[in-house]
Amino acid sequence: MAFNLKGRHLLSLEDYAPAEIEYLIDLAAELKRLKYAGVRQKNLEGKNIALIFEKPSTRTRCAFVVAAVDEGAHPEYLGKNDIQLGKKETVADTARVLGRMFDGIQFRGFKHETVETLAKYAGVPVWNGLTDRFHPTQVLADFLTIKEHKGYLKGIKFAYAGDGRNNMANSLMIGAAKMGMDFRIISPGALFPDERLVKKAEEIARDTGAVITLTDEVKKGVERADVIYTDVWVSMGEEEHFAERIALLEPYRVNMDMIKTADQEVIFMHCLPAFHNRDTITGEEIYQKYGIAEMEVTDEVFESKHSVVFDEAENRMHTIKAVMVATIGR
Repeated sequence: MAFNLKGRHLLSLEDYAPAEIEYLIDLAAELKRLKYAGVRQKNLEGKNIALIFEKPSTRTRCAFVVAAVDEGAHPEYLGKNDIQLGKKETVADTARVLGRMFDGIQFRGFKHETVETLAKYAGVPVWNGLTDRFHPTQVLADFLTIKEHKGYLKGIKFAYAGDGRNNMANSLMIGAAKMGMDFRIISPGALFPDERLVKKAEEIARDTGAVITLTDEVKKGVERADVIYTDVWVSMGEEEHFAERIALLEPYRVNMDMIKTADQEVIFMHCLPAFHNRDTITGEEIYQKYGIAEMEVTDEVFESKHSVVFDEAENRMHTIKAVMVATIGR
């Protein structure tokens, strides 16, 4: 079934019905099939897209650019030093200017309130490429990846291990509740998600049959899991918390013992980048300062047959393409 999502923002999956989320995932799968077949439908021909980045990115930037170009649009990258967003010009004024020049606006940055203000004043669809509260385009890619590997979403046993109150945990919890999953956050109690968001997820779950569990017990959380997911222990802008997070989260590192506790066909997922070895400048700095080469996931798991992280990374582009086609396309 097709849905009319023209003119809609994507700030959080809270704003989308389960059937609409399923539609975006199915549309992404079809657009992916067409791309592999060499078919370019040019659904965004003549469109101009503003890409506002307060935070740097590999996957989000490349996914939006390639998706836009594939479908015939022109993407314009606007870094934090390229425009006056919130400095010499208010976010509302910037939104009203860009909305008169562009057909859609992507924002990746710090405060969720910024993307909400852009959406309020722009007059064109605004898409959240990541804020401190939510990362909805990542979750769409995650769900497409699960569907490709498992064949379904409703009833999937999904275990998220690590920092339970960051934007990925928030977004996955809401998305899993919408799609009727058995979702577990495995985290120290000090890093459980905001209680109000948990209540929201539980309200959604009553309608969809989802199960929402918060636990600090690793075995309980990962038992019979179809998916084990983790994210970095320290988000961008929180670097002063490295020592504190390592002390809290070392028992929640995804390793092969955790994998073996889950279903034998469990898939491992991570939104990337991942600190799984010393082979980056930051990885080496962490090792020199804290004496560990692996943080949220071991290299053994990251490189194992269970890991689907690069399928997931590719699917950022296909699902972002689906969002743009559905909201501003032909």
